[in-house]
This record gives sequence, C-alpha cells and structure tokens, in this order.
Amino acid sequence: MSVDTLNAGSLPAEKEDKPQIVVLISGSGSNMVAIADAVKNGDIDGEIAAVICNRPEAPGIQKAKDRDIETQIVDHKEFASREDFDVALMRAIDEYQPDLVVLAGFMRILTPSFVIRYHGRMLNIHPSLLPKYQGLNTHQRALDAGDEKHGVTVHFVTEELDGGPNVIQAVVPVYDGDDATSLQQRVHTQEHIIYPIAVKWFVNGRLTMKGCNAMLDGNVIPNTGLRLDL
Repeated sequence: MSVDTLNAGSLPAEKEDKPQIVVLISGSGSNMVAIADAVKNGDIDGEIAAVICNRPEAPGIQKAKDRDIETQIVDHKEFASREDFDVALMRAIDEYQPDLVVLAGFMRILTPSFVIRYHGRMLNIHPSLLPKYQGLNTHQRALDAGDEKHGVTVHFVTEELDGGPNVIQAVVPVYDGDDATSLQQRVHTQEHIIYPIAVKWFVNGRLTMKGCNAMLDGNVIPNTGLRLDL
C-alpha cells in the first residue's frame, strides 16, 4: 500500500471555492448591501469578489469598503464611447472570473457585446412588474395608468433592455394617495428581499437560463417570474 493511500483518510478535504459574485453599482448600493448581508450571514453560499462602480462619488463605494469588499471605479465619463467604457468594464470584471454578475442599481445601458459575454450569468433588478414599464420613471407610469398593483422584478439580462426572462417578482398594492416617492419606497423594501433570493438560487445551481427561459430546479419559470404577493 502506498504512502499516499495510507494518508488519504487522514488528510482534510480540499476546500471548495465558493461561487464568485461581482456587483455593479452606480448609486447608494442598497441592493448590494442586502446581498452582502445575506452572504455574511451564510444565507448565500457565495462570495462577493468585488463591487465595481461607474460613479466615483457614489455612496455605495464606501458601504462596500465598510464590509471589506474590494472595490473598483470605472468612470464612464473617462471614455469617449459606450463601447470603450464597456471594454474597460469587462476587463475589470474579468479580473475576478465571476460566476455571476449582479447589476444592482447600475445605471448604464450595456452594449450587446457586453451582454453576450455574460450571457446566462448576469442578473438585474427593475422596479416594475416586467414586461410592464421597461425603462425609467416606472412608479409614476404605474400611477398614471391607474394600476392597482405595482412591484419589482429580478430578471436575466439579455440584449433587449429590461427584456430578459423574469426570475422573481414582488407585487405591492398601490394605495389611494400614493405618489411616486411613497410607491418607490414600498417597492424598494421588496427589492432587498427578492434580490438575495435570486442570487441564492443561482449560486446554489438551482437557477439557470436556457434559451429564452429562466429555469428553477430544471423547471421553466412562468413569464411573470415566480411571484411574491404582499
């Protein structure tokens, strides 16, 4: 019997690397914080390798540093074109070889080449019940339309703006007397609940994207995403 065989039983098992997450932010980083807290308390079995921001003054940068998360700034204003910025951003992301890229209030429209590079491993959160109200000013648009329900969606990112397959939605009521600010606050609270759930599913290998569909445990998720009604 070889020495290797004799010692095999006594050697500790090699520690398996946890899935690596890169989070992109532009502002306060509140969704990044929600995900980071879920990582810290063990609810998400992954590691945030870095937070990358396109705005040097964004408050979220300090919040990441306070949590001992590595940060990088790739200022979009320093680039002559969207394409040049995206190339620099891809280089910054790829330093960490992430399993998942999370857009958490990242206020940039991404080029097709960027989206294709991270196809099936990039998530975004959008403050509406997609496919309703793609783009901006979603809360006021819901109010103007007289909607009784509004909400937020986590979805995979594709080349269509806010058009990738939905993963999970939180639905909130619209009350008489709501304005855009009060409705935004109600939705914002739910963002911090559903985004960590979606990230957890992904790093656990339960959430995937196949073709035009989001899949959970091998089953196609409905077009609306899995809904959490409040």
